[in-house]
Amino acid sequence: MSKELEFENSVKNILEYIGEDVNREGLEKTPSRVRKAFEFMCGGYKQNPEDIINSALFTSSNDEMVVIKDIEFYSMCEHHMLPIIGKAHVAYIPDGKVVGLSKIPRVVDVFARRLQIQEQMTEQICDALHKALNPKGVAVMIDARHMCMEMRGVEKICSTTVTSALRGLFKKDKKTKDEFLSIVNSSLRK
Repeated sequence: MSKELEFENSVKNILEYIGEDVNREGLEKTPSRVRKAFEFMCGGYKQNPEDIINSALFTSSNDEMVVIKDIEFYSMCEHHMLPIIGKAHVAYIPDGKVVGLSKIPRVVDVFARRLQIQEQMTEQICDALHKALNPKGVAVMIDARHMCMEMRGVEKICSTTVTSALRGLFKKDKKTKDEFLSIVNSSLRK
């Protein structure tokens, strides 16, 4: 039996477990749709962030902070497989190389499209950029809502979690860190 068919049969089992009729019209194609949705939502396992970054590295004399903020993402928590919905704010200080701006949101998506905990995702994005760019510093801040807290459990609607990861000058130099925080502060939910 193919992996695809195994997955779809598992979805049928879940539907039956919750009391659904897997043969009713609205659910006939649901197992296939769920499989395709998971292939997309978990596509980050098949991508390498270093390859993405290395495909658009350019020599530059710029040594000032580059910030891309409000990068929307969707992920799923590894504990309940429920959505995490948020925004990432990413900054780096080049040291001879810059990366094409579209590559940073792509790196965010690589890690978002895996089962995650937000704390780890923040570190993974930061470390991938730090390793591939070898910049003077990298900062990543994520502000996200977790459906495992909103849809079940404590049911705290609209609460957010903010995590950060800092490398290089962002960790060593308070002025650099404060500049980054000032730039992204207006993006954080109040």
